Amino acid sequence: MRAEVLGAGVVRRATALADGRDLFYYDDPDTTLGPERAIDARTLPTRPDTATMRLDVLTGDWITVAANRQNRVMMPSADADPLAPQTPGNPSEVPSRYDVAVFENRSPAFGPALAEAVGAAPAARNAPRGLDDLAAPGLGRTRAAIGRCEVVCFSPDHSGSFGTQTVTRARTVIEAWADRTAALSALPGIQQVFPFENRGEEIGVTLPHPHGQIYAYPYVTPRTARTLEQVDRTAPDLFARILESEQGSERVVLRGEHWTAYVPFAARWPLEVHLMPHRQVPDLAATSAAERDELAPLYLRLLRGVDALYDPARTDAAARTQGTDPAHTPGAAPAADATTAARPTPYIAAWHQAPVHVGRESVRLHLQLTSPRRAADRLKFLAGSESAMWAWAAEVTPEQGAERLRAAIAFTTASEGSAV
Repeated sequence: MRAEVLGAGVVRRATALADGRDLFYYDDPDTTLGPERAIDARTLPTRPDTATMRLDVLTGDWITVAANRQNRVMMPSADADPLAPQTPGNPSEVPSRYDVAVFENRSPAFGPALAEAVGAAPAARNAPRGLDDLAAPGLGRTRAAIGRCEVVCFSPDHSGSFGTQTVTRARTVIEAWADRTAALSALPGIQQVFPFENRGEEIGVTLPHPHGQIYAYPYVTPRTARTLEQVDRTAPDLFARILESEQGSERVVLRGEHWTAYVPFAARWPLEVHLMPHRQVPDLAATSAAERDELAPLYLRLLRGVDALYDPARTDAAARTQGTDPAHTPGAAPAADATTAARPTPYIAAWHQAPVHVGRESVRLHLQLTSPRRAADRLKFLAGSESAMWAWAAEVTPEQGAERLRAAIAFTTASEGSAV
């Protein structure tokens, strides 16, 4: 097993699963694990063929058709958790006990084939031939959905999320994100790398295990393409201008030496917050050790504030302090019964990174965290206008959202003291 020391004392150990998929262990700097790891002795079926992409000629978007994803595991019990370390009764995806583990998804939307053969990944037939090829119009156009989809296990525990980890563990995950971003960006045919975390059944999570994913796309995603167009229409330093404007607003919720978290001026979702570094960096691989060190506790404070938004203990405490009805306390979440309010906040935590080959000097790394939860017991659904016409209407003003989130962060900081 190949081992390498990364930043912050994190050790990466590289190996492979029984069907040839890559597996990487990332050991905490204070790990209690030894250097040896078990071999994956399972007998696994042959990996599925690489999916096909089809061009939507009306929008220019490429749609992946990946039928192999139909049979993914759905909310298994703890004793059948496929992301837990293997046991005699649970032949899971990870053979050994781990701190953080990253491996190739068994049911990927992209890959395993690449534009050229690398290691166990074969060269695809009909692979995209660069961005110009993908931009060409035409009815009935198809290309192989080359790329890579990886699973990032934040912990061997059966439940939790990034926000439930320790600062040390969060720092290990950040190091893994940066390491995998660099490695995936170097694969032939990869145009963009996207780390993200889906949290909560409300937004479609199928595994309760604390984990995220990384997609390595064969194209520049539609969202990023729109951003590149806006940069071209305005100024190459658009992200610097946005950050300066937001830092001078009432929408800032957290600010450190290297990062600022804010609710954006034109937030779409009832809960939406962005986290941006203070200097131009294209992706996580380009961040400095100091930036990663600050990101770990700052991001945890933000996520724990997100969970406290609908915490009845916070609402009641605010009411007692101000001598008011909790339902009318400034910054308080709408009231709901304790069972509903105590549920963790569902969200998508999306790390937007610059494409691999274009926009590196203008597109800035940033987190976009969104939640469909518009009240303690209500969700925002994307119905006719948003889904069909991409025309949004927001029910919560960004300024109100920032005020509520600042109050929630202050509550968790006071409750936990120096824990984060």
